[in-house]
Amino acid sequence: MRYKLKTLLFIVITIVAMTGCDAKTNDTNSDSQTEPAKGLLKEPYSDEQYLLGTYVRIRVYDENKEDALEPAFERISDLGDRITINQKGSEIDEINANAGEKPVKVSDDIYHLLKVAYDYSVESNGGFNMAIGAITQLWRIGFDDARKPEQAEIDEALKHVDYRKVQFDDQNQTVYLEDKGMIIDLGAIAKGYIADVAVKVLKDQGVTSAIVDLGGNIFVVGHSWRGKNEDWNVGIQDPNSERGAILGSIKEADKTVVTSGIYERYLNVDGHKYHHIFDSKTGYPYENDLASVTVITAKSIDGDGLTTVAFDKGVKEGLEFIENETDPETQAIFVTKEGVVYVTDGITDTFKLDESSDYKMGDRNDLQ
Repeated sequence: MRYKLKTLLFIVITIVAMTGCDAKTNDTNSDSQTEPAKGLLKEPYSDEQYLLGTYVRIRVYDENKEDALEPAFERISDLGDRITINQKGSEIDEINANAGEKPVKVSDDIYHLLKVAYDYSVESNGGFNMAIGAITQLWRIGFDDARKPEQAEIDEALKHVDYRKVQFDDQNQTVYLEDKGMIIDLGAIAKGYIADVAVKVLKDQGVTSAIVDLGGNIFVVGHSWRGKNEDWNVGIQDPNSERGAILGSIKEADKTVVTSGIYERYLNVDGHKYHHIFDSKTGYPYENDLASVTVITAKSIDGDGLTTVAFDKGVKEGLEFIENETDPETQAIFVTKEGVVYVTDGITDTFKLDESSDYKMGDRNDLQ
């Protein structure tokens, strides 16, 4: 599966969220004088493992809750093994292997994930496409065997990306692909679902303050260790930099911050950079002005799905879609290749642009 590799984003957001300090200076001196809230720790219990094709880190700030780490990592590992299409034996791999032949019964977890992916595919009219696998597996961007396919190959693959040919049987909990050439690829939504499950495991264990970082899908659980009135300070990666710099920050509590950008994985061919976010209408990566989209919402699975939908719509329509078609608490940050930042109306006062960056806030009236 093509899980989003966001190593730089992982480093930046985790550091800023952990310290809760100003994103510009990253000055931790004030932390040394700050006492944690009752029942919380300044130095968290933490673990880091290489899973889902990236480094997964969980930090728990509640006293005496170190034991919550192990079951959370176990669930992450288990779900990753059942969702991937890059190793034999996963539930999604079995569905793909039986495309055009027979329905496949899947577990509760996977059935729910597939139904959400299908809903996003329908509601976005294919902007998010759960059946994009024939294209992504052709290009293989992010893997050692990545290549630019011939146009004839792309044309053939485009015949097999119709998400409407995914059949669900709720009574028997089976999934069937009508077209033998179809391939489900949930890489654009799987980590969000897994992040949500990991957070649920932590909360079931009594955790009230934590950071779950699945290599770019960040979930800040509860409030900062400073207390219930202190939000986490989350830095937003500069998508046009390879140095791990941030362009701004936003304070959030009990929210997930999901970023997708063209900087994550790409293929250079004859001087042209092909990124990994594909348009299922053309079979090529999206060609628009966007460098990255960050979605802030209550569920990481929605953050994942919406970043892909936003890439499909572009800046102007993407902003309008987030504001008019999603939960009122869902917000977004759009960054263009030219270094202009646009945010949804709900965070115009809370998103802080780093003054030392080369970015500027855009005027939505200028959008075409």
